[in-house]
Amino acid sequence: MTQRPPLRQAKTIENVFNSAYWHLGQQDFTINEMRSKLERKTDNQTWIDTVLARLIEAGYLKTDFAFSVRFCELAFSHQLGAIAIKRKLQLRGVAVADIENALEQVSDELAIDSYAMATERLLSKYENFQATNKEKVYTQMTNKGFSKQEIEYALEQHPAKDTLRCKLAVKADKADLATEIIKLFNKGKGETLIFQELKQRLIDVSDFEQTLYQLSIEGRVDFYQSCQAELNKKRYDLSDYKQKSNAYAYLCRKGFSSDEIKQAMSNDEE
Repeated sequence: MTQRPPLRQAKTIENVFNSAYWHLGQQDFTINEMRSKLERKTDNQTWIDTVLARLIEAGYLKTDFAFSVRFCELAFSHQLGAIAIKRKLQLRGVAVADIENALEQVSDELAIDSYAMATERLLSKYENFQATNKEKVYTQMTNKGFSKQEIEYALEQHPAKDTLRCKLAVKADKADLATEIIKLFNKGKGETLIFQELKQRLIDVSDFEQTLYQLSIEGRVDFYQSCQAELNKKRYDLSDYKQKSNAYAYLCRKGFSSDEIKQAMSNDEE
């Protein structure tokens, strides 16, 4: 990677002034940002302080409050929320007090309604929610500086609000019930636990029993065999009452029925 050549150092205070004017010709800067740029030009702090003071006095360089006011006006016109405005100004070295005072002044002068702004931004960004999900919408709106309450309000006003689904629900729509049952079965989980996990993942389980019966007929699922395999993995001593109780509790947590557990234990004791 090619490195930039070192910046030519100022030999006089006029060089520092010229550098400052050049930067301000490109865009507005905070006092902190301008100081950082001038420090690359010279290490003479007296020159830097003098230049900054004269630039502020002449109106070329705004005070942090004045800079914040202008920044807030532009940001609000681009539908940027107060949280993002505060975050951006803090990153540019502006004191929190100046930011909050500027936000209050501009909000009053422009009669800013943050809830209405959030609603307008959401409507302009999303005509519908077919290509997104709830988590992505929240992230996008949060990044634009809106609070959870403002986002929730905006969603309530959106005509397509009932079609906005969470990431889990979108994924669940694409899931095949039989495939998901087999995946969980292969992980050593019993019927009850499989049913609970599928429901938690918002997968449609209305055909669960019918699908499970078909898989059993095909020999792809056998919970008696699976329960036995899980018991064998743990190597419980079933002649010990406490270990037998622990084994029973373990297999219950895995989702196996009492019949399946009793059969497995009976086989193990023989």
